[in-house]
Amino acid sequence: MDAVFKALADASRRQLLDELFKKNGQTLSELCEHLDMTRQAVTKHLVLLEEAKLVATVWRGREKLHYLNPVPLHEISERWIGKYERHRLQTLSDLKKGLEGNKNKKG
Repeated sequence: MDAVFKALADASRRQLLDELFKKNGQTLSELCEHLDMTRQAVTKHLVLLEEAKLVATVWRGREKLHYLNPVPLHEISERWIGKYERHRLQTLSDLKKGLEGNKNKKG
């Protein structure tokens, strides 16, 4: 679990996961299109995500495709949030989103 928390601690890695959520099975080149960093930097981030098992890869010919693996996130959710907390946390999340939405409308 430490590897998962370490991987999630970086905003660029979270953005990579978001991109894979939008479109799973992307190549390194496709993922680089969404980030303002070098291919080498993206590769290093992907290695950490793979080590944390948040990203799985499949070779298709000469292409290496990257896929989001949500299982480690689910395991963290199950362990740290727990079923008894979900309703309360969802209510707080909805309240926060509502308040932020009202704030943006006034500005």
